[in-house]
This record gives sequence, C-alpha cells and structure tokens, in this order.
Amino acid sequence: MKFAIMNGEMIPRSEAKIDIEDRGYQFGDGVYEVIRVYNGVLFTGKEHLKRLLESCKKIEIHLEYTIEELISLLERLVAKNQLSLGTIYLQITRGISPRSHAFPLESPRPTFIAYTNEFDRPLEQMKSGTNAIVCEDIRWLRCDIKSLNLLGNILAKQKAKEAKCYEAIQYREKIVTEGSSSNIWMVKDGVVKTHPANHFILNGITRQKIIQVCQINNISIKEVSFTLDELKEADEVFMSSTTSEVMPLVEIGGVKVRDGKCGPITFQLQQLFEKEIIKECGALYARLL
Repeated sequence: MKFAIMNGEMIPRSEAKIDIEDRGYQFGDGVYEVIRVYNGVLFTGKEHLKRLLESCKKIEIHLEYTIEELISLLERLVAKNQLSLGTIYLQITRGISPRSHAFPLESPRPTFIAYTNEFDRPLEQMKSGTNAIVCEDIRWLRCDIKSLNLLGNILAKQKAKEAKCYEAIQYREKIVTEGSSSNIWMVKDGVVKTHPANHFILNGITRQKIIQVCQINNISIKEVSFTLDELKEADEVFMSSTTSEVMPLVEIGGVKVRDGKCGPITFQLQQLFEKEIIKECGALYARLL
C-alpha cells in the first residue's frame, strides 16, 4: 500500500481525495513542487521548499509550515513508501470555497497534498542526447511562480510529443525563454549561457545548482538572453530539470547541433552534477559515468 500526505496527515494514497470546490481544481489557484529522491534522500529538498514558500507568498497563500516541518513530513513519507529512487510531488491550493474568482472573504485552510512516485534516471538519453522542437511561448507573464496553471506548457509538450521529440524550446519575439518543463542552455566558444532568472522563466533548482557548479569549477557562465538564431549557431545545447538533470539536446527542429553528440562542456557538467548528487545523497547504484 502506498501512502500520501493530506493536510499534514499520513493516509493511504487511495483515500486522498480533493473537494470539487477546491480552488486548485476550479481555478488552478495554487502552486506545486517536484523533488528528486536518490537513495531515499531528498536532493536539494530545502531549496525546493524555499521556492514553494516563495511561490505561496507571491499568490498570497499562507502555508503554516516551516521548511524544517515540511522536510520532516516528506522524509516520513519517503520512508513509509520505501522509496529509493523517484520523486515527491507537493501541491498547495488556496483551499475549499464556493466558486468565485476573487479570493474568499474568509481565507480557507490551504489544501496541502504530497505523494511519491518511482522514477528512474534517464541515463541512456543523458548519454546519447535527445531532440527538441521550437515553439512560441504563449504562457502568462509570471513564469517565476510555479503555478498549477500549466496549460501553455502542456500544449507545448504535446507539440513535442507529436513531433516525436523530448522537449519543446519556447521563445518570445525570437528570444529563447525555457523548455515546456525545463530550463534551456547553450554553449558558444566555451561560454555557458541561460536566460536570466526573471518573470519569463522559472528559476529551476537544477538550474541554480548548475550555475553554482560552473562558478566553483571556473566554467564561464552568463545569465543572458539569446535568440533562436544564436541557438542555431551554438556549439552545444542542453536542458536541465529535476527529473532530466543535465540533458544534451543534440537535434533541434530536425537539425543536428554540431556533430549531433553530447558536447564536452555538457559532459563535464553531467559529471559535476552527479558528484553533487552523491555528495548529498550517497553512492548511486545507477550512474551515468
């Protein structure tokens, strides 16, 4: 039997139900996080939960938990479900209230759920690289909030799926923003580039870790916008996310990136990122290298 957390209580996952007047169901009025688990240990758990609380604050949801309390609950959930390698999904909504667009006059108790999923590392694709399409970024202008409103992302991901591609690289007025579920990076003349962390993108936790790794290891890194034309001329392109880690993109829109193989800087970042996982979570039985 698998378990979930519902408003702070551990219950069988099959019993975790949401009220039809929950504002997350009615409006997408809420936020979420996905945390990676390796060896039964939360990877960058505090960073994810800090961002979760920041997202709550940005949409004026008051969650009465500290990061330490949330960590304790999630560690219990991982242990209860005997999860070794996978993810934790957390979702916070404004709560249950009769349907009205404006916030309820009396703030309801936020609905808090969490559950786990087994999820392997995509090692083969990380070694060989994968492909992407490009599509216009039609999402709202607060992409820095990890909102439940993901329809724009879903439509982009569906386009990628129909094109038999792993990801969709989005752009606004020819400026690359991010993927449908990832951050996008390019490498040119030894310099790693990614879009600045503003309201056009989500400041990914994996993105933040990669920037730290670059700075520590003297890899030239710039948070700067770049165009689709610059992307086409890149020496290397990769995407990053909680579940895909550092994923080479070796073909975009049916055209190979350079020689169509994982580039040397991307490979170096994969090595360094894996070391960060091992440092925080212990030895990995399924390793890239």
